[in-house]
Amino acid sequence: MNIPTPSEVTMARLRATLAERAAAEGLLDVAYATVDSPLGTLTIAATPSGVVRIAFDNEQQDDVLAELAAKVSPRILSAPTRLDEARRELDEYFQGSRTAFDLPLDWSLSTGFRRAVLNVTQRIPYAATSTYGTVATAAGSPKAFRAAGTALATNPIPIVVPCHRVLPASGAVGQYRGGATRKEQLLRLEGARWPQAIS
Repeated sequence: MNIPTPSEVTMARLRATLAERAAAEGLLDVAYATVDSPLGTLTIAATPSGVVRIAFDNEQQDDVLAELAAKVSPRILSAPTRLDEARRELDEYFQGSRTAFDLPLDWSLSTGFRRAVLNVTQRIPYAATSTYGTVATAAGSPKAFRAAGTALATNPIPIVVPCHRVLPASGAVGQYRGGATRKEQLLRLEGARWPQAIS
């Protein structure tokens, strides 16, 4: 006996219904979805407070969800409609029609100096660049440029919190959670010039 396999549309509808019911009953703490981008498939996760995580496809989605389950909440569901605004803003950014994000953010995965570094980084304008030392100084610890580098390397909300705009003082591209090639792609997308533009 052959049991028919549900279509993708049917499965998407079932997932959406499950997510709606879970949210209505207070059982959905983290919603996630994927979005195709010029940098590959991104996984986006959000809590009721805002976007909590964006992951590149060089990170296994199962590992990202396990991290969220351990550090935020185990009540995680695929709920793409809850991330429509985030997906729309990312699409606009990649199309070149958005230069700043208006998304609420959940900073649960960043605390202390790391959070301070990311707050500074969030204010770096579109197409501009800064250095690890400058960011560390603005975050209150001028000598902690290596710690600033670690904070940026572990930024849980890349692209929206634009750690790709922070470069080594040498003007090289430097490291990036999504890989140096993706960092270069983002800088080129924005029309940033380096090393000349470093301030």
